Amino acid sequence: MTDIQKPVIRQSSNVFRSALAALALAAAGAAFWLTPAVSAEDAVKIPPPALDEKAATGTEKAVFAGGCFWGVQGVFQHVKGVTKAVSGYTGGDKDTAVYETVGSGRTGHAESVEITYDPSKVTYGQLLQVYFSVAHNPTQLNFQGPDSGTQYRSTIFAENDAQKKIAQSYIAQLDQAKVFPEPIVTTLETGKTFYPAENYHQDFLTLNPTYPYIVYNDLPKVANLKALFPALYSEKPVLVLAASN
Repeated sequence: MTDIQKPVIRQSSNVFRSALAALALAAAGAAFWLTPAVSAEDAVKIPPPALDEKAATGTEKAVFAGGCFWGVQGVFQHVKGVTKAVSGYTGGDKDTAVYETVGSGRTGHAESVEITYDPSKVTYGQLLQVYFSVAHNPTQLNFQGPDSGTQYRSTIFAENDAQKKIAQSYIAQLDQAKVFPEPIVTTLETGKTFYPAENYHQDFLTLNPTYPYIVYNDLPKVANLKALFPALYSEKPVLVLAASN
């Protein structure tokens, strides 16, 4: 194994199964140290979208999928104007919105992140710029880094026609500018329901900063956010579990 892969983690209210999950994490981490190190891909500096929403009051939501939700959530939890970023599943049915089932790649779900944000502080277009630039690689079809399967696809789940129009325009703009070496394969899906993931997936990056997968695949994304978008970067992340407590 040459990649730092995301392990399969299972949750149960049963203490025994929870302990097994913890042991699985530890085993995966131990296995990593016996393999060559792999670093995350570099971020790509891209122009802001030519078409964007106007600043407004209140809150809005955006749902993005771009590989493992640990890293995508971790990035957007550090964006100013974001008040919540929840890991979950989008694209399939409620009954299959379970980590082990989604991992089969046959549910229609993608690991995704639902972002609640204040459009007077950060716009949908700016969120898209972060999404395409540092949160994931939009030129990879049905995989991101070491993770493969349709559950890791690059997808924007537009909440309304305005979001869909902005996303379509931005993808066309970036492809025309040829800022990426390959065409963008990000898809647009509408009318899909977001289902929150299990609690043990929430805030995973923040709670596990030394975990090998996080160190090599996700922490560089947060560092890139800080470097490329200093005006948008917030040192303190907005955490799901802290808010629920």
